Amino acid sequence: MEDRYKNTNLYQGGREANQVSDDYRYQDGNYEGYAPNDGYYRGGDEPAQEEDAQSDVTEGHDEDDEVYEGEYQGIPHPDDIKEKQKKRAPAVADEYRDRADLMAERMEDEEQLAHQYENIIEECGHGRFQWTLFFVLGLALMADGVEVFVVGFVLPSAEKDMCLSSSNKGMLGLIVYLGMMAGAVVLGGLADKLGRKKCLTISLAINAAFAFLSSFVQGYGFFLFCRLISGLGIGGTLPIVFAYFSEFLSREKRGEHLSWLCMFWMIGGIFASAMAWSIIPHYGWGFSMGTQYHFHSWRVFVLVCSLPCVASLVALKFMPESPRFLLEIGKHDEAWMILKQVHDTNMRAKGEPERVFTVSYIKTPKQVDEFIEIQSSTGTWYQRWLVRITTTFKQVWDNVLYCLTAQYRMNTLMLAVVWFTMALSYYGLIVWFPDMIRYLQEEAYESRVKIFDEEEVSHFTFNFTLENQIHRNGEYRNDKFIGMKFKEVRFEDSLFEECYFEDVTSSETFFENCTIISTVFYNTDLYEHKFINCRLINSTFLKEKEGCHLDFEEDNDFLIYLVSFLGSLSVLPGNIISALLMDKIGRIKMIGGSMLISAVCCFFLFFGNSESAMIGWQCLFCGASIAAWNALDVITVELYPTDKRATAFGILNGLCKFGAILGNSIFASFVGITKVVPILLASSALVGGGLLALRLPETREQVLM
Repeated sequence: MEDRYKNTNLYQGGREANQVSDDYRYQDGNYEGYAPNDGYYRGGDEPAQEEDAQSDVTEGHDEDDEVYEGEYQGIPHPDDIKEKQKKRAPAVADEYRDRADLMAERMEDEEQLAHQYENIIEECGHGRFQWTLFFVLGLALMADGVEVFVVGFVLPSAEKDMCLSSSNKGMLGLIVYLGMMAGAVVLGGLADKLGRKKCLTISLAINAAFAFLSSFVQGYGFFLFCRLISGLGIGGTLPIVFAYFSEFLSREKRGEHLSWLCMFWMIGGIFASAMAWSIIPHYGWGFSMGTQYHFHSWRVFVLVCSLPCVASLVALKFMPESPRFLLEIGKHDEAWMILKQVHDTNMRAKGEPERVFTVSYIKTPKQVDEFIEIQSSTGTWYQRWLVRITTTFKQVWDNVLYCLTAQYRMNTLMLAVVWFTMALSYYGLIVWFPDMIRYLQEEAYESRVKIFDEEEVSHFTFNFTLENQIHRNGEYRNDKFIGMKFKEVRFEDSLFEECYFEDVTSSETFFENCTIISTVFYNTDLYEHKFINCRLINSTFLKEKEGCHLDFEEDNDFLIYLVSFLGSLSVLPGNIISALLMDKIGRIKMIGGSMLISAVCCFFLFFGNSESAMIGWQCLFCGASIAAWNALDVITVELYPTDKRATAFGILNGLCKFGAILGNSIFASFVGITKVVPILLASSALVGGGLLALRLPETREQVLM
């Protein structure tokens, strides 16, 4: 190994990266600097061995030359390998070498491979293949965006079918983030051991299956479980998608096109908002089977929201594994064939099918992992599987610990703080905005309340809706309340004598300090908890309604859908700007600038005292913060090597989801109490995270290690 590769930093940029890159110029299908004296596995061999090793099926064979430039030479013949080994000086077997030496040798190999792979991707070009993969992975990212919004949209309607309490609704919103947090760490880590495509397929399959199932289950417990596992599946999507796509992009294209990919998360939010707006208000859509099974419109919405995930899962079947990952685990031939496929697909699309893929072999890093091959006769089948699973998760755990070693510790800790502060502020505020708008609506609604004092009504039939009223010190004798609805109605210190209630539904309706004599309640949802400090004398409750049967059209809060739709749409300008400038001004300035501008937007929330003002500031905040999210995704991909990339991204994204859970809980608790704490907390977190981000290393000039 040449001396110039020893003691070099993993991430070289600028002049050093260009100097090393120049050492790998193409010459007769090979790279200069790759002398065959290192003994590593390679797909080709020396010119003297080409006659035995050449592949006749590779296009570009020239009758005048034994091997045309760029012809794939396959696996070397064993006799040639033995002869070459005899000519070399005797080397110490790997099992007798120090592990630190093997790791140092692997690091040198990794650096050489990184620069060679960059040249190969540049030769393959950017074209039809990358754009096809872009849309396939975009659908997967869209499914992740949809998942964040689904529960929030269905809660107003789902609580009718499941009669959810406030704590139940809070847990349903929380459970998805818990699943996504676990899925990001576990599936992200597995993607570095099992492969990007395989783990992404598993992730999407889990999400599709349990999202589909959750639309049919009736009980709250089963629905909660399905959404948890669905979140677990989709949680692995984000780290895998960015690691996967980045390994097909050259250095000049990486920042821009990863930022374009982020737009699909916005499209997912728009899709969920539009579908909720067009489906959920039609509460009659669906069907019922008896009195126990109901399939209402919100379940149709949950079903429709699984479509992007299913579409991505089907399309992913036709995409190859990441060749960079295959090279990392020593599968040289498979990686070469995929890179040739990328090259040929792009060249045919450009109208240059005669262009030949000029790469004959690719550097393969030294393999130092200890693989355990279990014979079929060893133990029982579940013992063999247990050993394999245990070994795999041990390797994943080793990767997690590796991200905290001296080489990556500072970058990991700084990124963790930036991810956490960004998530705490962003997810906390996007929950706080709708809650504040709803609170402002409730204040306006309560200001219009009608108060009736000391009214006396007898022998009258109520068969219409009573809404937003307070009745005090009234007397109701021989009255009938039939087929009617109460919404936000309170009866205080009133008398009901020989009255009859039939087929009554109610929302936020209570009887307080009332006296109820010889009254019959038939088929109503006026349960015991709605009578506060009341005296019930000779009164009868017959055939009480089961479950929740509210069907007030107003409960389908159109404003929630509108706010989410506008919030998702408002990130479009920020997405476009960040994509166009990502490679020009750099990742670090993008993160710092975006977070500081978002902090300023937070400060001006003090002046938002109306619904329209809150919606406007939400749109401005979302548009300003999206650039930081995009740059965080890009720099996280670029700071870590291939065999640790998805693991590191998964850890940081899992921490992001923890920040989201914390932000949701903290910010929601201050709604209606004060605006000062949420605004100051979000602004401070954004300023601190933005300033810390400026200390991260810039990566736009680095090759992908």
